[in-house]
Amino acid sequence: MSLAYFWIFIFLMACGLPVVFALLIGPGLSLALDGDQVFYKALLSRLYNGMDSFPLMALPFFILAGQLMNSGGITRSIVDFSQSMIGHVRGGLAQVNIFSSVLFAGLSGSAVADTSALGKIFIPAMTQNGYSRPFAAAVTAASSVIGPIIPPSGIMILYAFIMNVSVAGLFAAGLVPGLLISFGLMAVTSVIAKKRNYPIANRRATWKERGTAFRKTSLALATPVILLGGILGGIFTPTEAAAVAAAYALVVTIFIMRTLKARDLPKVFVESAVQAGVILLLVGTSVVFAWIITVSGFAEIIGSTMREASDNVYMLLFLTNLLLFVVGMFLDAGPAILILGPVLGPLFVSMGVDPIHFAVVMCVNVTVGLATPPLGLVLFVAASVSREKVETIAWQMLPFLGVEIAVIFLITYVPAISMTLPRLLGFA
Repeated sequence: MSLAYFWIFIFLMACGLPVVFALLIGPGLSLALDGDQVFYKALLSRLYNGMDSFPLMALPFFILAGQLMNSGGITRSIVDFSQSMIGHVRGGLAQVNIFSSVLFAGLSGSAVADTSALGKIFIPAMTQNGYSRPFAAAVTAASSVIGPIIPPSGIMILYAFIMNVSVAGLFAAGLVPGLLISFGLMAVTSVIAKKRNYPIANRRATWKERGTAFRKTSLALATPVILLGGILGGIFTPTEAAAVAAAYALVVTIFIMRTLKARDLPKVFVESAVQAGVILLLVGTSVVFAWIITVSGFAEIIGSTMREASDNVYMLLFLTNLLLFVVGMFLDAGPAILILGPVLGPLFVSMGVDPIHFAVVMCVNVTVGLATPPLGLVLFVAASVSREKVETIAWQMLPFLGVEIAVIFLITYVPAISMTLPRLLGFA
């Protein structure tokens, strides 16, 4: 079998065809050109089996839980609580933006949802309070990548599914890197705020006011506690946890907080179904593409080429980080994981790297890619919300990207940062 499918895929992507169609047309057209139509039945079977998976059912439920929370106005309560805690420092509104992203990550697990929901609140507010609009958009975009790193995380579920890695272990491994990124972003923001003399958002809140703000958002903040406690405690599987999260979000927003009406549910369900359908179709086509890569021997070619480049695992990890960073500039996180995971994962596992360690390195890499030009999806969402040019936002993001790249190399070469918690919990 020739490698024509790969070049067809690259050509179709360069022409602007949506990645889901490029992933399917590339192998299909290549089989026709090679006269291997006998593989069509296997191709269609792989496409269906790629989506027909119980673990993947977690994705639609997590998406639904996030949509319910966001549509129910939970975002506003998170912002109010964040502002009561750290809004009194220099550049407080920017710090509140980052802190809100950390809290929002435990609800949605999506960088795009974070950018859209929080951007609509913070970008206008920061602009009105003396921040430049490009900086406000840059802070929002940079902090939104925390969403898929701190659990629950859609891309971690994808990686766990395709590479047969423990979802719970991967969730545990992502917690500390996500917090490290948030602390780094806050430190950089503090330096920039002092240099540019950005304003203090509001006076220091009393503990009574903080308690009131916490009570208003406590039901929402209980979501990640229930999820992670249930998964890590072995009470339910990640898929069951996602269903519990969706049910909990429904009860909280409709019956307890009453911020969502029954008439709003059809729109929420439709939006969730569309998002889930897009992701599951992408998974199916990526499974097909990964299968073709294996059958054609391309994975072995890449593996042998990397081994010939160096037999030092640390050097190969460095080269892989560079590769993933470049790939992240052009390819969305989901396709990058589904295509490159089966190629790179086995190579590093065979060299003694823990599967969960490499998984979290790859997931953080491709997530940061969402905020890198020229095709970072988060950048375009931030540009749309702020009405600023992508290149202007990207320029303001450079200090934040520096922090995120530094964290990537830290977790790459100091495995204990991400692996201590999974080991304590018995997942590694």
